[in-house]
Amino acid sequence: MAVIAGLLFLAFAYFLVGQAALTRNSAQTAADAAALAAAQDARDQLRDGWIDVILYPEQWDGFLKGEAYDEDSACQQAAEFAARNEAALESCGSLATGEHGFKVTVRTTGQESSDAKASAEAVVEPRCSIDPPEPPTDPPTNTPGPTSTGSGEGGEEPDDEDPMVGLECGGKPWVIDPDSPSLPGSADLFRVRLSD
Repeated sequence: MAVIAGLLFLAFAYFLVGQAALTRNSAQTAADAAALAAAQDARDQLRDGWIDVILYPEQWDGFLKGEAYDEDSACQQAAEFAARNEAALESCGSLATGEHGFKVTVRTTGQESSDAKASAEAVVEPRCSIDPPEPPTDPPTNTPGPTSTGSGEGGEEPDDEDPMVGLECGGKPWVIDPDSPSLPGSADLFRVRLSD
């Protein structure tokens, strides 16, 4: 009887250890999903905002750096994905490492005695750079030429219809047609990954 009781006790102990490990894994899965969801929402916001100012390169800076997004909206996505994985979002905020992205903490929503907490970080990495066109080598003239419109301070007005060049994403050049402006897909503009 003593041997049987000992075996039953060991089996119960192994069951509890396995259950705890499963709960921890579930919490970490929920945290990873929540962090990635926040980062992906920020990535989509960046692309949408960039498209809004696509014809004004002087306003691209925040998008090129991956910093022009609404943190609250991204964290709302994190909460929704945590809930899908049977967890509750306890905290969500920007990374303190200088990188752009999110750190989230979640807690599983099972029985209180067996709840587990886990954290995860996801990073948004810009994949684009801009090489602005070089300024003209000839100094501007203040005397309207034969082909000048004569407007403004004189000289020819810049041709606003020229394609916009100099943007490179993932090592590939991207030319923006002012008549039909577009950008690469979100995944081509920004990489999202869990932090190391």
